[in-house]
Amino acid sequence: MSKTYLFAGASSSIAQACRQMLQDAGFTVIGISTKNLDGLGYDQHFQVQEYTKNALPELSQALDGLVYFPGTIRLKPMHRISEEEFLEEYKINALGAVSVVQRYLQNLKNAPPSTSIVFMSTVAVAQGMNFHTSISMAKGAIEGLTLALAAELAPTIRVNAVAPSLTASPLSEKLINSPEKLEASDKRHPMRRIGQPEDIAHAIQFLLSDQSSWMTGQILHVDGGMSTIRMV
Repeated sequence: MSKTYLFAGASSSIAQACRQMLQDAGFTVIGISTKNLDGLGYDQHFQVQEYTKNALPELSQALDGLVYFPGTIRLKPMHRISEEEFLEEYKINALGAVSVVQRYLQNLKNAPPSTSIVFMSTVAVAQGMNFHTSISMAKGAIEGLTLALAAELAPTIRVNAVAPSLTASPLSEKLINSPEKLEASDKRHPMRRIGQPEDIAHAIQFLLSDQSSWMTGQILHVDGGMSTIRMV
């Protein structure tokens, strides 16, 4: 059966990897981004100024799933982060997710049961890491949203989140832009490598699929063992 999925933040490396997987399975993927999506292979795409309810395009089709990809990496000591920077990260990571769900909730309800929403969190929420104060706050809100919304929308719409560790992407490039930095990042993970976009995309694809039809309100850690394993 053909399905249609909506990706917000569709320019990200993980979003593009997941788009390819879903399209290879015969599904339709619509992309929304603050960046130009021309040439990226989406079946339909829109460029927006920001992820606020009024800025998002109207869609007429039913949606079988929605993924909110936008994220930030601002790694600074807490005393050097301004109130405006805290608010900016919260707006992009958390409030944007709320706006996208509010805008397309009826489209999700118009699809058959077992519709799926997937949010993006981070291993830093559960782990506690130096200089991750603002992103941990913002993604912590995402994890709270995941649980509350899963309860509110059950049993017809499932809501889960994926919590990756460091993943190779343009967003993380400054953290791994030398052999020394990459080696140090690899060694911090029990699996001895950082994540690749496909690692996270496979988890998202699973949460969107009927294979996860008995899962809701879950934070799925895809982090090379970072959140649970200590190597000695």
